[in-house]
Amino acid sequence: QMRLVESGGGSVQAGGSLRLTCTASSDVVTVYHMAWYRQAPGKQRELVASIGSIGTDDITTYSESVKGRFTISADGAKNTVWLQMNSLTPADTAVYYCNADGRTQTGILRGPERWGQGTQVTVSS
Repeated sequence: QMRLVESGGGSVQAGGSLRLTCTASSDVVTVYHMAWYRQAPGKQRELVASIGSIGTDDITTYSESVKGRFTISADGAKNTVWLQMNSLTPADTAVYYCNADGRTQTGILRGPERWGQGTQVTVSS
């Protein structure tokens, strides 16, 4: 089983909304940082949003193209992370991937373990 699983993708019309969810499996005992990436056809994968912690505060970042439209959030342990996507446009069409910096009881997540399988988002005009 994948350690990170995305869900919530689908097809919507421009102006619509979707909420993506990324859930870490039970063997991921600590998540330090979580991010959403996306990859559109013919383009490289790009960072969309991220959430991490500084002290007790969660810090979020966004790419300029989604700022003001997308919101990333997480539960206290960051075992579940959401991406609320509003005012979607066709340019948002892509496969969206969850990426995590964390660890299991065995060790830190490495390479492919840090990525989910992706969920397709398609926005029609």
